[in-house]
Amino acid sequence: MKLSQFKFKLPQELIALHPHQTENTITRSDGSKMTFTVTRRDECKLMVLHKRSQSIDMFKKDAKGNPIEGEFLDFRNVLDYFDDGDTFVFNDTKVFPARLYGTKEKTDAKIEVFLLRELNEEMRLWDVLVEPARKIRIGNKLFFDDSGSMVAEVIDNTTSRGRTLRFLYDSSHEEFKRNLYALGEAPLPRYIIDNRENHHATADDLEQFQCVFAKNEGAVTAPATGLHFSRELLKMMEIKGVRSAYITLHCGLGNFHEIEVEDLTKHKMDSEQMFIGHEACKTVNSSKMAGHHICAIGTSVVKATETAVGTDGLLKEYEGWTNKFIFPPYDFGLADSMMSNFYHPESPLMMETAAFGGYDLVMEAYQKAVEGRYKFGCYGDALLILND
Repeated sequence: MKLSQFKFKLPQELIALHPHQTENTITRSDGSKMTFTVTRRDECKLMVLHKRSQSIDMFKKDAKGNPIEGEFLDFRNVLDYFDDGDTFVFNDTKVFPARLYGTKEKTDAKIEVFLLRELNEEMRLWDVLVEPARKIRIGNKLFFDDSGSMVAEVIDNTTSRGRTLRFLYDSSHEEFKRNLYALGEAPLPRYIIDNRENHHATADDLEQFQCVFAKNEGAVTAPATGLHFSRELLKMMEIKGVRSAYITLHCGLGNFHEIEVEDLTKHKMDSEQMFIGHEACKTVNSSKMAGHHICAIGTSVVKATETAVGTDGLLKEYEGWTNKFIFPPYDFGLADSMMSNFYHPESPLMMETAAFGGYDLVMEAYQKAVEGRYKFGCYGDALLILND
C-alpha cells in the first residue's frame, strides 16, 4: 500500500493533550458548589469493530439491544466482549523520565536532552538526542542542576540529532540513576509537549504516562493502549476469568518518525528490544489451544507477538530485537483480537491497526471517530477489533 492511502484530516482539537478526565461537582455545607477534575483511566470512549460482519459499535445498548444514541461505549465495556478463559496480552515495559533540560557550559544555552538508552553502566554512557543539535559538539559539557553535580560531556556524534554523553558523576550506579531521573520529566510525545501552554510535562504525567502494571524499565514512550487499564478494571478481569499474560517490548521513538517514502515496503523501522518469557507463552498458548480468544493490548504487543509467533500459531520464547513494520495486507499468526488507540494520519501505529482490522473498515472507523469527536494519540480514546 501507499503512504497517501493513510491520510485523513485530523482537527487539532481532537488530539488529546491530557489523559481522560471527568468533572465532578460537590455541594458544600453552606450550599456553595465546587467543581473539580478527576483523571479516569478506564472511562475514555471505546469503539468496537467486528471484522466478519463489517459492523461498528459506538453506543451503549438498551434492554432490547438497540443503540442508545449519544451514550458512547466507555473503556470498561471492553469486558462485555470477552469470557472466562480468554487472555489479554499486555506490554509491561516501564517508562523512565527521559526528557531532561540542561545548559551548555560558557554560553548557558538551554538544551533539551532526551535519554534513549544506557550504553555502559560503569562508564555512565548514554545514547541521547539533543535539541537544538547545531549547538552541541564533541567536547561540550552540559549542566543539569544548579549545584553542578550532574554534568555530562559529549563524546560522540551518532546522528544529526544523536549524541553519546558521558555523565561525570562519582557515586554508585543506583544513586546516579536515582538522581538523574529526579531531574527528568515524563517523555510525552512532541505533539503533546509542543501544544501544551507551558511546553512541559507535569509531575502528574510521571504517573499518568505509565501503565499500572509497568514492571521492566526501558521505554521512552508508553504502550498507550495499556494506559486505559486501571487496577479496578484488572480486578474485574480477574473476577470474570479473563487471563493476563505479560510480554516486554521497550517502546522507542520510531513510531513517531515521519514516513518519507510513498512506497511503504521501502520504509525501515527503528529496532526495539523485546522479551517474551515462558510464563507468557504458557498462558497464551494454553488459552489458544483451548479455543479461547487472544487479545493483544496495543500495537506494541501485536508487533512483539508477530515477531515471536511460530508457524504453528503458538507463541515462542524470545529475547532480542525487532524492527517489524506491519501494514496492510498482513496475515496475522497469533491474536484474533486487538486493542489500540486512535492515532495520527500516516503513522505506523495507524497502519498496523488497519492491517489487523482491514483497511476499509478501519478507515471508516477513523472517519466516525472524527465525526464523533473521539480523542486521538497516546492519551486518546480506544478501538477494539474483534474477529466476529
